[in-house]
Amino acid sequence: MSPSILVLGAGELGRPILHSLANLSSTIIPPSSRPTLTVLLRPSTINSPSASKALELSSLRALGITFMAADISVSTAAELASHFKTYDTVISCTGFSGGPGTQLKLARAALEAEVKHYYPWQFGVDYDIIGPDAAGGLFREQCEVRQLLRAQQKMKWTIVSTGMFTSFLFEPFFGVVVDATAAERKGQKVIVRALGGWGNRVTVTTPEDIGKIVAALVLGDQKTGVVFTAGDTISYEQLADLVERHVGEEEMVQREVWDMEYLRGELGKDPEDAIKKYRLVFAEGKGVSWTQASAVNVQLGIDTTDVEGFLSSRKDVLSF
Repeated sequence: MSPSILVLGAGELGRPILHSLANLSSTIIPPSSRPTLTVLLRPSTINSPSASKALELSSLRALGITFMAADISVSTAAELASHFKTYDTVISCTGFSGGPGTQLKLARAALEAEVKHYYPWQFGVDYDIIGPDAAGGLFREQCEVRQLLRAQQKMKWTIVSTGMFTSFLFEPFFGVVVDATAAERKGQKVIVRALGGWGNRVTVTTPEDIGKIVAALVLGDQKTGVVFTAGDTISYEQLADLVERHVGEEEMVQREVWDMEYLRGELGKDPEDAIKKYRLVFAEGKGVSWTQASAVNVQLGIDTTDVEGFLSSRKDVLSF
């Protein structure tokens, strides 16, 4: 019997993982042995009247991917286990949209279903180093998921630590690279901010590259435990230099530092603001970067996109 793979969600990360699994499977595995691919989606997503959503779903069907309808946010662990039990591998691409407790619920469901190999939603920073108490417990549940998985022996698991999604550096709400005119800074085009200091470093990977790496792990290498990816590891000073080169005029880029004192003060004004918590974690600089030489994509020989390549392919990012 062919192995079976269930991906939870088809959003920013789920889609490239599904596409990479389908494409790599068709390239390296004979037709009779190829795994079946299923994606779990909300019923409202499958039945959406949106033309763009219909096109997305059609592209997945064209790859031979089947759909399972379920709503993770309202399902119990037992209900989810009943959905998971016929699959060998489950990959969670849900993000944090399900609310507090969702990641633990999914891990418990995978254990109850006796899934052979589970990939939890841990596509981010090194929670072991950051710990459960950082930024008011922002990542406590992620740490608890790791404790749960390490405390058992019956299910294999792989955590893929990817650092920040590369595009996140350029999201206006994150505040690292922003439109200077929107901030009413006359004479400048772009503001580049260092979180904590210019020497602080951050590891980033694009979702497309994560998709390729996860597919290679699932269909080939099958590493277990915690692995790391790195499309790039870059300091904020290097980031500012890159932005200057792409903007083309040094005087059009303004550099600012958001130091720890400033960021703690901002969080103090709004203690529940998750983005302000994220900024503080990255400013502290622990568990948010690692060397590219240690990355699994380097070990597997998978080419990835660095920040300069991302900017070259995404001219719209700096077209303020």
